[in-house]
Amino acid sequence: MNKYESVVIIDPAVEEDKVKELSQKFTDIINNDGKVEKVEDLGKKKLAYEVKKNKVVINFEANPNLISELERNYRIMDEVIKFITIKAE
Repeated sequence: MNKYESVVIIDPAVEEDKVKELSQKFTDIINNDGKVEKVEDLGKKKLAYEVKKNKVVINFEANPNLISELERNYRIMDEVIKFITIKAE
């Protein structure tokens, strides 16, 4: 299994409880075929522009085929604005 890091930017209008629920959903998807090492809820951070977003970072180990399923789930969720998954070294 390879190590990955996934950064998810969530709409700022989403309530804190919903952000935790989304984080749990992402970790459940990963744990089906991998292992979550660490989840960091970075809260609302200022990005390159003025709008503040909720940001979640997930470090995990998984098989490469899981990444496409995880990113498919990110795409279909209205709350997720942007995401990136990279292979950690």
